[in-house]
Amino acid sequence: MILPITLYGDPVLRKVTPEIDKDYPELQSLIGNMFETMYNAEGVGLAAPQVGLNIRLFVVDATILADEDPQLKDFKKALINPQIVERTGELESMEEGCLSVPGIREDVTRPGHIRIQYYDEEWNFHDETYDGFAARVIQHEYDHLDGVMFVDHCSPLRKRFLKAKLANITKGKVKASYQVRPPRR
Repeated sequence: MILPITLYGDPVLRKVTPEIDKDYPELQSLIGNMFETMYNAEGVGLAAPQVGLNIRLFVVDATILADEDPQLKDFKKALINPQIVERTGELESMEEGCLSVPGIREDVTRPGHIRIQYYDEEWNFHDETYDGFAARVIQHEYDHLDGVMFVDHCSPLRKRFLKAKLANITKGKVKASYQVRPPRR
C-alpha cells in the first residue's frame, strides 16, 4: 500500500525517534509499504517519520544506480534501530533532495565513510561500513530519525534563500508527483 509522504513542517519530522522491538505491530507489512511508497515517489530512501511514524526505521534501495557504482548492486535493505557508530573520511559535498521537501535540492557536505549497526527485518544484527553514495543515503535517512532535515545542513545564507519555498511547503502549497500529507499542526 502506498502511504502519503509527510511534508516539511510536520512536527513528526523534528522528533528524535525511539527504538522499537520485535513485537512492533505489522512490522513486515510496514516495511513493504515503505518500499512501495519509496518506489512510487522514485526515491532511494525513506524513513518512518516521512510516513508519519515516530519510530527508528528506514528503508533504502539504490540498486538502480549499480551501473554507476558497483557497491550499490545489493544496496536494498531495511534498517531497524540503526546507530551510526563512526563517521570518518574526507568531507564530500553533493546535491541532495528529500521526498518530504519536494522541489528543493541543495548541496550537503557529509563525511565520506560511516560504520552503522542495525537490525534487519528478520532481526539479524549487522555491523557494516559504507562509503560514497551508500554512506550519503544512509546518513540522509538516519538524520530523519534524529529530527534533522537535509536543509538544516545548508548555510545560513542558503536557508534565507529557501525560506519562502519552505514556508509554502509547510502550508501544503507544493506540487509532487506522489501522494503527500500536508503538515499537521
